[in-house]
Amino acid sequence: MERIKEIINLIKDPSEEDKKLILKAFQFAQKKHENQKRFSGEPYFNHAFETGKNLAELNMSPTVIAAGLLHDIIEDAGIEESIIEKEFGKEVAFLVNGVTKLGRIKYQGAKRHRESLRKFFVAVSQDIRVIIIKLADRLHNMKTLDYVLKHKRERIAKETLEIYVPVAYRLGIRKLSRQLEDLAFPYVYPQEYEKTKKLAKEKDKEDAKKLKNFQKSVKKALAKNNIINFITDYRIKTYYSLYKKLLKKDWNIEKIYDISALRIILPEISDCYNVLGIIHGIWRPLPGRIKDYIAFPKPNGYQALHTTIFTGDGNLVEIQIKTTKMHQESEFGIASHVFYKEKKKTTANFSWIRRLLPLGSKDSFSKIKTDFEDIPGWIKELVEYQEKKEDTSEELKSDFFKKRIFVFTPKGDVIDLPIDSTPIDFAYAIHSDIGDHIAACKVNGKMTSLEEGLSNGDIVEIVTSKKNKPSPKWLDHVRTAAAKKHIRSYLQNNN
Repeated sequence: MERIKEIINLIKDPSEEDKKLILKAFQFAQKKHENQKRFSGEPYFNHAFETGKNLAELNMSPTVIAAGLLHDIIEDAGIEESIIEKEFGKEVAFLVNGVTKLGRIKYQGAKRHRESLRKFFVAVSQDIRVIIIKLADRLHNMKTLDYVLKHKRERIAKETLEIYVPVAYRLGIRKLSRQLEDLAFPYVYPQEYEKTKKLAKEKDKEDAKKLKNFQKSVKKALAKNNIINFITDYRIKTYYSLYKKLLKKDWNIEKIYDISALRIILPEISDCYNVLGIIHGIWRPLPGRIKDYIAFPKPNGYQALHTTIFTGDGNLVEIQIKTTKMHQESEFGIASHVFYKEKKKTTANFSWIRRLLPLGSKDSFSKIKTDFEDIPGWIKELVEYQEKKEDTSEELKSDFFKKRIFVFTPKGDVIDLPIDSTPIDFAYAIHSDIGDHIAACKVNGKMTSLEEGLSNGDIVEIVTSKKNKPSPKWLDHVRTAAAKKHIRSYLQNNN
C-alpha cells in the first residue's frame, strides 16, 4: 500500500473514485505481471509502477495514470483489450491499446529512420495522451538501460534521442526531453559525453558558488523594491544541451554564458517586466543577450524574459524571468493542459484539447466547457484572430480545433492538415505556387480526384502544370484557411 500512496500523493485533490481506479489498475497489473522479470532481475511490475508514477509527476489525470500502470499487459501479459474495457472502461482500453501499437514501432537505423518517424507522427495524431504515456514508459526504460543486452542499448538510445526527445520537446515537455537526452547521451556519443562531463564538472564547482552568492544579491535588490512575492532558483545546463552548445563554440566552454542560469518566478506578466527593469538598473546587461520570449514565444510555446548581465566581479550570469504559469508550461508543456478530470462537475476549459482526443468517450468530454480561455502559448495566434473577429477566424479555428490528419510527401515530409482535407489543401500547404498549378494527384501511388478526402498516413504526390489555374469550384472542396485565402486571391487578381 505504501507504493500506491506514492502515486496517489502526487495527484491534486484525488476523489475516492480516482483512488479506487488507480488502486484497481495497480493491483490488476501487479497480478498479471506476477511471474515476470526484467533484464535486471527485478519484478516486471516495477516498470509498470514507475511509468504510472512518472505520469503522476506530470500531473496527468487518474485515467491516464491507470492506463500507464496497465500499458504493458496486452503485449507482455497476453490480456485481451476486451478484458481491459470490461474492467476499466473504453477510454482506458483505448489508451492501453494505443501504447501497445506504438510500442511495436522499432528504430531500424538511419535508412529506416524516416519511416519510423512517419509511423510515429501518425500515431501522435490519434491521441496525444498515448504519446505522453509512451514518453513516461521510455523514461523508466532509459533509466534501466544498463541491464539491456549490450547490442540493443545503442539502438534504443538512438531511437530515444532522434525520435522521442524531439517529440517531447515539440510538445513542450522539457522536463521529459531533458531527462531523456541526458540518459541517451552516454550510449550514443560515449567519448563526447565523457569530454563534456569533464568540462562541466570543472566549471560547475566554480559557477555554483558564485551563482548562490549572486542569488542572495538579487533577493535583497527585489525586497528593497518591495517585491516579495517571488521564487528564485537556479538551473545548470544538462550535459547534452551543453554538448550541443560546445559544438557551436569549438569546444570552448568559456564562450558559453548560459551554462547556469538564475530563475525568477513571479505571479503576473507585469511583474516580470518590472523585475527586468530593476535588474538592469543595478547590473549592466550584455548587449544582444536580452530576449523577450513573452511577447515572441518560441515555436513550442516557451515564454520568459532572458537577460545576461555582468555581476560586477568579472562574471556573467543569465537570468530567466517568468510567471508561475509560464514555468509550469515550460516544464510540462501540453501535459499541463491535458490534465483534466473526467467528471461531470469539471470546470477545466480545455475544449481545444478535447477536439484533439478521440470521440470514444463522449459522456466524459461533453461536460467540458466550450470556451477558449485556457490555451497554451503555441496557439496564441489563433486567439488573436478570434479576438480581432477577422473574416478568417472561424476557418482558422476550424483548422486547428478539428481533429488532425498526418499525410506525407513522397520524400517523407509530414504535412499536418485538418480532417477531410483534399489534395488541393495538401498542395497549398507545401507552396502556394504548387497549389495554383495543381493538375493531378497520386495518393499511395494511385491517381485520384483532386476533390477526394485524404486519410491519415496517405503518401501524396502532386503533379503540376503551368497551364492549370485555380477554379472557383475549388473553394467548395478545400478545408484549410491557407488554401481558401490563396484561391480567392488568385481569382481576384486574375479576373
